[in-house]
Amino acid sequence: MRLIITQPPLRAFDTALNFRAIREALAPFRGGCRPCDIVLLPEHVSFEEDADRYRDAVASIAVEWGCYVFGGTHHEKKSGGLINTGAVLSPTGELVGYYEKLRPYGDERRRVQPGTEIGEFVMGGFRILVLVCADFWFSDLFLRARTRPDIVLVPALSVSRKTSPEYSRTLWEYLAVSRAYEFGVFVGISDWALSPIAPHSIVCGVGGFADPTTIEPASFYRRTGEKTAEAFEIDGAALESFRQDRRARGFFWKED
Repeated sequence: MRLIITQPPLRAFDTALNFRAIREALAPFRGGCRPCDIVLLPEHVSFEEDADRYRDAVASIAVEWGCYVFGGTHHEKKSGGLINTGAVLSPTGELVGYYEKLRPYGDERRRVQPGTEIGEFVMGGFRILVLVCADFWFSDLFLRARTRPDIVLVPALSVSRKTSPEYSRTLWEYLAVSRAYEFGVFVGISDWALSPIAPHSIVCGVGGFADPTTIEPASFYRRTGEKTAEAFEIDGAALESFRQDRRARGFFWKED
């Protein structure tokens, strides 16, 4: 299995442009994806509130690239208000399931209600947990999962009030590595590319991949950087070896 992280230049309130940017980012992988591969899109990639139109846009990518697509999120109209939610589509365009953002952040709280549906899936023998952006910063949500995940996917829209992206990038990197080592999981984060998004606010481009199985410190977290999409191999045998070593030394989180 490969996890393809995306970090394209996106624009607020321009869904059509955003999906064109996604397609351009994924162009190098067209024709080379396996059905077990996963593409992860960023949070709020779509500003379409209609669930069917959002889902159809994600499904078209899943079918064209022939792999699973975790479609970032959009704000879906539900009874009582908006929920920040995302859909997972199969290589044949079938709906696999949904996930929601449980902890809205910042100004988002004025428009969006907390969701209730944590994202848990099994694909290719791997258990996958989806935590939308700010949800990743709450360790209690890891413990709410019904089963221990092997892969944690984070569709993000990293917003910072700092003048430089490095503050947020470094914090996200440290958090991803600590989560990967504490819980014995691979962590993949997709984000918007570095850009201003509102007055006195920037998107920081924090996307990347945390790998607890490596012994090279420079590879603990591999930033997507200037790339708009990058593929990472998911090595299940290496992950189990890492976990077994931790268990043997009493240095792994309680699994029951």
